[in-house]
Amino acid sequence: MNTQDHTHVRPWRAIDRRKSRQIHVGSVPVGGDAPITVQSMTNTITGDAKATIEQIRQLEEAGADIVRVSCPDEDATAAFKTIARESKVPLVADIHFHYKRGIEAAKAGAACLRINPGNIGSAARVRDVIQAARDHGCSMRIGVNAGSLERELLEKYGEPCPQAMVDSALSHARILQDHDFHEFKISVKASDVFMTVAAYQMLSEAIDCPLHLGITEAGALRSGTIKSSIGMGNLLWAGIGDTIRVSLAADPVEEIKVGFDILKSLGLRHRGVNIIACPSCARQGFNVIETVNQLEERLKHISTPMSLSIIGCVVNGPGEALMTDVGFTGGGKGAGMVYVAGKPDHKQGNEGMVEHIVSLVQARAAEIDAAERAKSGELAAAE
Repeated sequence: MNTQDHTHVRPWRAIDRRKSRQIHVGSVPVGGDAPITVQSMTNTITGDAKATIEQIRQLEEAGADIVRVSCPDEDATAAFKTIARESKVPLVADIHFHYKRGIEAAKAGAACLRINPGNIGSAARVRDVIQAARDHGCSMRIGVNAGSLERELLEKYGEPCPQAMVDSALSHARILQDHDFHEFKISVKASDVFMTVAAYQMLSEAIDCPLHLGITEAGALRSGTIKSSIGMGNLLWAGIGDTIRVSLAADPVEEIKVGFDILKSLGLRHRGVNIIACPSCARQGFNVIETVNQLEERLKHISTPMSLSIIGCVVNGPGEALMTDVGFTGGGKGAGMVYVAGKPDHKQGNEGMVEHIVSLVQARAAEIDAAERAKSGELAAAE
């Protein structure tokens, strides 16, 4: 997967990421200088391997780096082996209480176990799960949620709060560290944006492991996207976060789309066509909104990182087009100017403009891909 932008990143836009140690979720590195990964979670019945595999396919096509699958019972872990064998991306097995599910999932091909060590039971059971993870090359995620904090922490602090969440996370981390297991990441999620951001800020200074970001139970597609963008955007801007999951009451594919859009907006990850479009007004020389909707649908299959500007008139159009791979600026009289690589190239009538732009974007994507392949070949030859 091509995760690097082909354009120069301006120094004033660079984000200084927190220095975390690196772990692996299967073949995918998380933390360190690795790209920030985007995750989602299946919502099918895991025991239905066919349905779960189909949903993983959809998430893979959307660009998911990692997919989490819930394993609440023996039917789920029995199906997990088949599911893991068919998945092209590493899978995280979501384990909450029963230690045997963790052992079964590790044996079945899980790349990571999502657990709370304190919920698994006795020290012997925790040791057995850690040994299974070690034997089968699994990493772990310690997942702390404000809604399920330990009773003693709620009694100590009176209510869920950032410090309680961090205390929980660090106590669970010590369990793994005491067993000399260090392949773990941590999340401290709440549905409250302020609580979540504060908890991650505190945790980022207390431990060097990778951090999995998320605003839990964020809500429906629109409201959840806004909450997640505000919360995770603040943390990512501050350099905090190594992998993200946008938790939406929506199709899991939407979580991947929103996740990449958040990273794209901060210049942290680049996948697909970034469409820059004006909101439209009475000056527009064509129907901007309809055109952008069509282009988003027609170009969603392109994973090559590139930019496209669609501006309704010449007020801001030429300036935006200077900074994009392909641009179209409305000029009136049923036609507009097409820009290629930031330079005015030719005029195009509004009639047929969508088809024309699609062909230009596809051609530009092919050029970028060819250049990347040539660069990779040169680097390989040099080594």
